[in-house]
Amino acid sequence: MATLIVAAPAAAVTAGPSDAPRPTAVRTAAAPAARAPSCDPRRASPRPSRVDGEAVRRIRERGHLIAGVDLNSYLWASLDQDAQEPAGFDIDLVRAIARDILGPKAAVRFVSMPPSQRIPRLQARQVDVIVRTMSITCERLADVAFSSVYFETGHRLLVPEGSEIAGFDAKLRGKRVCLSKGSSASPLLGSSGTGAVAVETSSHLDCLVELQQGDVDAVLTHATLAAGLAAQDPTLRIVGPRLDTSLYGVAMNKGDTDLVRRVNAILEDYREGGARSPWMISYNRWLAPTLGAPTQGPPTAEYAD
Repeated sequence: MATLIVAAPAAAVTAGPSDAPRPTAVRTAAAPAARAPSCDPRRASPRPSRVDGEAVRRIRERGHLIAGVDLNSYLWASLDQDAQEPAGFDIDLVRAIARDILGPKAAVRFVSMPPSQRIPRLQARQVDVIVRTMSITCERLADVAFSSVYFETGHRLLVPEGSEIAGFDAKLRGKRVCLSKGSSASPLLGSSGTGAVAVETSSHLDCLVELQQGDVDAVLTHATLAAGLAAQDPTLRIVGPRLDTSLYGVAMNKGDTDLVRRVNAILEDYREGGARSPWMISYNRWLAPTLGAPTQGPPTAEYAD
């Protein structure tokens, strides 16, 4: 098992909700989303390769992998209260990456951060990889590189029991909808035309607190994250159909092409084996009890070259 080193955010970057008091929510009127350049997020990553380059050698020389995660995402990445170690679907993938590069006793330094810190930290090379339910989007591809898709989901609404909100429609007009600052939920709500008011917080966990306190009417987040929140609070329910398609990828610095190709090779192995694949074993352990059996196995990899 990988050695655990839980790290606090660097001083140069604003502390997230795991390191500081919960920030005050910022309420803004939902604005139209910026127009994205033409691209295909499913085919944005280079083909797998195990040829070591500068980035992989840098990790080996350091002796541990530095992974950006979110320790507030129940089922995906959270602190196990008994073992006092990160655990979840994303954490299993981080450990698989570390073992492949560094060996069976690989050390991992986990850095917990809100969505708004993900891209700046990668660009500053404060982390090697981000495995944090991060969607591959055309806008983000201008700033960071992604692996092939390792999970597919989409946005849904989370509301309290008894709410009149039943989906993404006219009943959202004037309603306060919470979302994580810097998340892909922001352009979705901005272009919806529903007249909802966006309430931005540092993380979806802060949104949960806002919803429980009655300061917002709904939370807009990925169905996968909403399921984790609902599992923690049975008075909440997920409503309406999935609004879009979100493709999770491992994010890396654009200059670390060898690491991107290496992670894609690791993901090829991670998906192999059908019901006995590491991907399916992790899914059945963490996600199946809440999300149910997957309609299909792991996403099929597609590449840019």
